[in-house]
Amino acid sequence: MIKLDIFSDPICPWCFIGKTHLDRALESRPNHPFTIEWHPFQLNPEMPEGGMDRRTYLEGKFGGKENAIKAYMPVAEHAEKAGLKMNLEGIKTTPNTINAHRLIHWAGIEGVQTPIVSALFKAYFIEGRDIGDIDVLADVADTGGMDAAVTRKLLLSDADLAEVRQKDEAARNMGIKSVPTFIVAGQHAVPGAQPPELWQRVIDDVLEQLAQAE
Repeated sequence: MIKLDIFSDPICPWCFIGKTHLDRALESRPNHPFTIEWHPFQLNPEMPEGGMDRRTYLEGKFGGKENAIKAYMPVAEHAEKAGLKMNLEGIKTTPNTINAHRLIHWAGIEGVQTPIVSALFKAYFIEGRDIGDIDVLADVADTGGMDAAVTRKLLLSDADLAEVRQKDEAARNMGIKSVPTFIVAGQHAVPGAQPPELWQRVIDDVLEQLAQAE
């Protein structure tokens, strides 16, 4: 198997779109060689613990309401092409995602990382839920087959908080500046929300190389 490392943040719309494209390619290539691992990269590491009003955040980030709307037009366009019905108007809070990344970390230990990542994207972009809220995260854990009560207890503690922050910092030290970033076999970086066709070509090339090496 070939490792596919994915650096992502569950409030990043391009990460959701990029994962959707990758999923399509993997579905079309059921013999794909990838073992997937998700890694933390906070878009807003300095976000207040309780998050902030999404409209205030976007207008501050992009310099006003009109610029925020312009910035999100390509997101809406690409989401629609990918078949995603993002409910961007339904999102009221931009959260601090450190706890969501802790949940993803624990999901990796339990072998349900990708389903939990999918559930986080759905909760935030489709259901408009605050994925910085511990009760929401515990519910997401439950839908992914994890123990909600244990998850809530862990989130209320500092369990693995330092480790997840160190992983985030390590990603930046590697030179990763934006997400999603995909790294194939620890060597080849594929940045951005690439279309399914690109991933199909990557999978076919990797399978051909593996066959030649046998």
